Order: sequence, then C-alpha cells, then structure tokens
Amino acid sequence: MAKILITGGAGFIGSHVAEYYAKKREEVVVLDNLCRAKLLGKSEKNADYNWNYLKQYKNISLIKGDIRNLELLSQACRNAHIIVHAAAQTAVTSSLSDPWCDFSVNALGSFTLLEAVRRVKIRPVIIYCSTNKVYGENVNKIGVIQEDSRYRFQKGYENGIPENFDIDLCEHTPYGCSKLTGDLYMQEYARVFGLKIGIFRMSCIYGTRQFGVEDQGWLAWFAIATILNKPITIYGNGKQVRDVLYITDLVEAYDAFIRSDLPHGVFNIGGGPGKTLSLLESLNLIEEITGKRPRLKFSEWRLTDQRVYISNISKVKKELNWNPRIDPKKGLGKLLDWVDKNKGIFE
Repeated sequence: MAKILITGGAGFIGSHVAEYYAKKREEVVVLDNLCRAKLLGKSEKNADYNWNYLKQYKNISLIKGDIRNLELLSQACRNAHIIVHAAAQTAVTSSLSDPWCDFSVNALGSFTLLEAVRRVKIRPVIIYCSTNKVYGENVNKIGVIQEDSRYRFQKGYENGIPENFDIDLCEHTPYGCSKLTGDLYMQEYARVFGLKIGIFRMSCIYGTRQFGVEDQGWLAWFAIATILNKPITIYGNGKQVRDVLYITDLVEAYDAFIRSDLPHGVFNIGGGPGKTLSLLESLNLIEEITGKRPRLKFSEWRLTDQRVYISNISKVKKELNWNPRIDPKKGLGKLLDWVDKNKGIFE
C-alpha cells in the first residue's frame, strides 16, 4: 500500500485526487488549511464541503495545517511515496489585492515542500499543479482572428502553446509570478537533487465539487449561476477561448506520470485544440443542456487576460500515453447535474 500526501486536498483538484487513490485502497493523507474562502474574500459556508465529503473514506486521514509550516510538512512527508502539491492561492484578482499572501502560499509554500522532501529518506514522486499563467502576456503577442463567437490563433499556433513557449519579458500578474517561481524551483530540485517531479501547466480544469466563483473557476461559476438564476458579468467581449479538461482526465494524467519511468517533466495540459470553448460558446452549451440562459452584463477587460489560450498537449499524449476522454458537453452535463442536485449548498 502506497502512502499519498495531497496538499490542498480539500480543494477541487486535491479532493478528486484523494478520492481516486482512496478508491484504489491506498493510504491517503490530506493536508489543507481550509482558507480558500478567506483568500478569495468569499463566504465560508462551502469551505468544509470537500473536507467533509472525504470523511466517507476510512483510508483518508485529514490534517488541518499550512504548507508554509516546515515542521508540519516534514512530518506529513515522512514515508510518503507520492505527493500531489495542489495547495495554492488560485485567483489573479486576489494576488493583486494581497500579493504577500499570494507569494507566501504559492512560492514560499512550494519551496517549503521541496525542502521537506529533500530531508526525508524516502524520496516521493511529486506532482506540481502549475498554470498556463506562467506564460503571461506573451500569449497575447500571438495574433488572433476574431470570429462571430470566438477568437482563434493565427497560423502557426493551431495546436496550441508548447512547453518551450517564452515566459520572459512580459506581464504575469503576481499570481503568474508566484506560480512560475514554484514551477522553476520544482524543475531545479528535480535536476539538482534527483527528485522525480511532474509539472503540469494546467488550462481550464472543471468538474463536480468545484465551487467556481467569478474570480476563479469560470466554467463552474457559469454553471452555478445559471442553475441558481444569478447574473453573470463577462469581462471583455466573451470571445476569449480556453481549452477545457474534465477533472477525471487530469487525475489520470497525474497517475500516468507517477507510474511512468520518466525522471521529471514539464507538461502543458488541458483539453487541447479538440476541446475548446469561448465564454459565449460555453453559455450556449449550458443553455442547450439546461434550457436556461443567465442574465449577462459586460465590463472592461481584466489585466493580462489572454484572448486565447490552448494547450499543445502533444508532449503529454506522447510521453504519458494519455488522451483527454470527456468532451465538453458530457463534462458540463455532469457538472450541471451535480450543481442542480446540490443547490442548497450554494444558496
């Protein structure tokens, strides 16, 4: 039986990873400080939902604690075979209003984890949850063509952004900087100290048990707002495009790296060019599934918002023998059904 430590395990991604390995009868340890609501400046009524959800699994241990605590992390890392580092401050807007918190959680927290791992005898495999925001404003330097409901990249980037895309000489926002700091430290510790680390630069991940808000988790927020008849504000013209990836496909990619012979790797991951949605198209798809369309208003573009971001997933497909399986209509259907059945936790 392997021991799996998941930081941020009560969050959307972390809780799905925890459940995945719990069902495989592994020993799972979830570490979370349950402060997502505070970080986002939102209501705390949903803060404990995934935490309590995971209590149904007898092989999951729950530890309330902070990844910036080296002593606590060192104890949690002891005898761990796998660590999935999902703990993070996740919103660009929060990084602008409180950059100290953003840096200390994302950059210092990731460094603290690496130092804890470096000091233990058993060297675990590490999965680092990175982000497409490491590429910053450079993505917007790619020419785009405006169509009726979306933007698309000009010729040369039809397959999306590759892992060697430039990260320098551009705006990132504090969030992009702090996540990139963790990303680079993970790469360095893999090479210098021989740690097996998979770095996944994620695009739009969505699925059940995701408490999306306007600032973060936009596809889940659109689903929640539609079911609860809440208004939606679109920043920009709504033609922004992202590749979308259902949560179970992401977890399978993590597991594929863990089981692989690769010593380390950096992977752009999302639905890829075959699974993309613009904001407007996602609302059309939600309406097709539910028959409902929320009230919309439009506002100014947000700082460094990428007109188009699509992951080039050719590397992760080839090296990990992985493919995204859930199409957006099926995935959104699952998400909408979950929201509809659990309306009470949002109201």
